[in-house]
Amino acid sequence: MSAELCFLSATELLAAYRARTLSPVDVTRAVLAQIERLDPAINGFCGVWADEALDQARASEARWSKGAPEGRLDGVPVSLKDLMLVRGKPTGRGSRTSDPADLAADDAPAIARLRAANAVFLGRTTTPEFGWKGCGDSPLTGITRNPWNLERNPGGSSSGAATAVATGMGCLALGSDGGGSIRMPAGFCGIYGLKANYGRVPAYPASAYGTLSHVGPMTRTVDDAALMLAVMAGPDERDWQSLPAPAEDLAATGGGVAGWRIAFSPDLGYAKVDPEIADLVRTAARRFEAMGAIVEEVSPGFADPKELFRIHWYAGAANLMRNFPPEKQAVMDPGLRQIAEEGARYSLLDYMTAMGEREALGQHMQRFHRTYRLLLTPTLPLPAFEADEEVPVGSGMTRWFDWTPFSFPFNLTRQPAATIPCGLTAAGLPAGLQIVGALYDEASVLRASRAYEAGTAFVPPPMARP
Repeated sequence: MSAELCFLSATELLAAYRARTLSPVDVTRAVLAQIERLDPAINGFCGVWADEALDQARASEARWSKGAPEGRLDGVPVSLKDLMLVRGKPTGRGSRTSDPADLAADDAPAIARLRAANAVFLGRTTTPEFGWKGCGDSPLTGITRNPWNLERNPGGSSSGAATAVATGMGCLALGSDGGGSIRMPAGFCGIYGLKANYGRVPAYPASAYGTLSHVGPMTRTVDDAALMLAVMAGPDERDWQSLPAPAEDLAATGGGVAGWRIAFSPDLGYAKVDPEIADLVRTAARRFEAMGAIVEEVSPGFADPKELFRIHWYAGAANLMRNFPPEKQAVMDPGLRQIAEEGARYSLLDYMTAMGEREALGQHMQRFHRTYRLLLTPTLPLPAFEADEEVPVGSGMTRWFDWTPFSFPFNLTRQPAATIPCGLTAAGLPAGLQIVGALYDEASVLRASRAYEAGTAFVPPPMARP
């Protein structure tokens, strides 16, 4: 029964707390036991706050027992990516340059809102150093492993967050996404992940990668992601680019996709996709036709923006690196140092030219969405590969974004985009369907995700099954 508690959704937990059939303390104990049982093999947590989590759970239990819960997540377990400030805690950021004695004076905006909603904070989840790549290893915390196959990569940079949700080590996780860092690990680990529109969830301090970096939820169900996003969304004075809260309650959007015109692009016109992944994604896209949508196979019509993304990403790495003296740079991930060195060689005109190209891409997608409400693509073109590699062995690729052509374009355009599980390969590795919405339209992404999810059930990895 304890393991079964770990796979209840946040909405199920809240209903059970309300009915007094479950206690936040029992649930938190079950989740902490799951972490103790599974995480030594996975390495998804870099800090577990068991005593504090139980204290929060006891306070929640007292409120529920009086019929007076406070906040929309009262007593729900959540994990926090180790790139974001948590009041009174150090922030490791996957880096040996971090100082364990440097405690945050305040919460990052998303964490402050989760705290105000009385979520139970389980601890920190792992990330590659400063979130620089789409893989699950860092100099500080070592290798995080995919729970579907411990020899495989969980994806990154929200690596530990994805493994935690997939294995029942908490039903909610906070992630961030600068080029796919929510969607890649969610896709590799078989969970739901939503990169909210840029600015929808405020961020502070600002990412070194600027407006590429979005904050969003990682969950096992669409309803949980919508609820978590509704809690975190809205402006914060520390983030001058943060957006107003959506006009509608994102946790209540529904109604299906009948009559919607939806584009499906199996390759964006340029990507190479593993045949098995391609078949799973095509089958998933066809389900939208069965739900009454008009699905057209069409390329969105832009050229591969990899070089455009490279300039923005490498310049961001150079921006990050300039804050560290040579002796600290020497203990950092060699790959991060390499891209920062290249980024430092770009001229201001190089960067401004890239800014103009990014603007043109965003305008192009705005016009595309005049015709199509959503765009469906694979989340990733391949199943999870070797755990300790930046690129698949023998692939000829050089950097992580070579194998993730479907994610970073929509960081450049700032659009909301989600990944939802759409099956397993013959080797038992998850595949994901990406659902991309027009600028500011998380509601349609969530509504379509709910429609697709209906009639399906979350499948945990074998090692975590009750």
